[in-house]
Amino acid sequence: MTAANDQPSVMIDELLPGSPLELSAASLNLDAVIDDPKTRIIVCCGAGGVGKTTTAAALALRAADHGRRVCVLTIDPARRLAQAMGLTELDNTPRPVKGVTGSGSLDAMMLDMKRTFDEVVESHSDPERAQQILENPFYQALSSSFAGTQEYMAMEKLSQLRAQADEDGRWDLIIVDTPPSRSALDFLDAPERLGSFLDGRFIRVLTAPARGASRGIGRLLGAGFGLFTGVLNKILGAQLLTDLGAFVAAVDTMFGGFRERAVATYELLQDPGTSFVVVAAPERDALREASFFVERLDDDNMPLAGLVLNRVAHSRAKDLTAEQAIVGAEHLGQDDDAQVTAALLRMHADRQRAVAMQERLAQRFSGAHPTVPIAQVLALPEDVHDLDGLRQVGYLLAADSKD
Repeated sequence: MTAANDQPSVMIDELLPGSPLELSAASLNLDAVIDDPKTRIIVCCGAGGVGKTTTAAALALRAADHGRRVCVLTIDPARRLAQAMGLTELDNTPRPVKGVTGSGSLDAMMLDMKRTFDEVVESHSDPERAQQILENPFYQALSSSFAGTQEYMAMEKLSQLRAQADEDGRWDLIIVDTPPSRSALDFLDAPERLGSFLDGRFIRVLTAPARGASRGIGRLLGAGFGLFTGVLNKILGAQLLTDLGAFVAAVDTMFGGFRERAVATYELLQDPGTSFVVVAAPERDALREASFFVERLDDDNMPLAGLVLNRVAHSRAKDLTAEQAIVGAEHLGQDDDAQVTAALLRMHADRQRAVAMQERLAQRFSGAHPTVPIAQVLALPEDVHDLDGLRQVGYLLAADSKD
């Protein structure tokens, strides 16, 4: 214990960052995940703002440096991330990233939600019907802004990339950054939700006249159906109902396809060659969301690799508590050197308190999920802005492994 009137016996350089949190959880060996040739897909998921996109890009670069042929699919990345990979832009087309140091390769792309939806229409319709669908006002609104469309299209694009990889061998690993949804669970539910909407019974009844089924349903429902559609015309507007009917009439041959692909997507995500990496910050809300996601993956029998804990606070001086640092700072002299030391001690005290809080939150997560391994990424002093920065993140992702 340091006496109240003594300067703490700790060197200033010992106050510099260094150590991760002390956790009871097993360490997540991400190098083992990306080096395993049986791993074909890695899905990075978690709440918004926890670093999923950077984690996905860093894992992709590290895998490529290790010899894998990688495609990383990002969702709405910051411009700096595209620049970090040496690309002036990211779009719906995979673009090669230069600067891979190993024998592998890396392609990067950003999901274009509407273009991916257009590709689904074009691949499941003849040219004339596809054109009718693409020009329909209801389709244009649906493909751009319908709730869940981005999440659904992320899974559609994953399926497309996997099919291409199986066909031509261009990639042996696909890494997916999931959308920044309000809930980290949204992208798992989106395929079923959108499929249910598009081939659901209600929308069939709603648009029956446009699909030529009005005679049968009309006989079944009689005047009540006419009254029903009249009310809908007043609520939704005649033009919207007309556009909706024309859309469903044009897309009639695709009904059932969305649901079938939703089932196929779930099977792909449940495949042993897929690994989920849940990303979180050491904060209460982010870890609560991560906990929900881990439980959902377990319920759906989806393979979880582990948790990445991003932006972890750290300090080397474990033998100097926050209280001791504050006491020492208060009893230093008033000269400039003493005040500089006092400021560093107060910074250390703040950091130690942050570390203690983060450890409590992380231990609470581990207590609820004792079998989930954790990889920690220490907080960096600045944003990633080049490949070296991504490599540093990749190194930190793998550095905590004890295996």
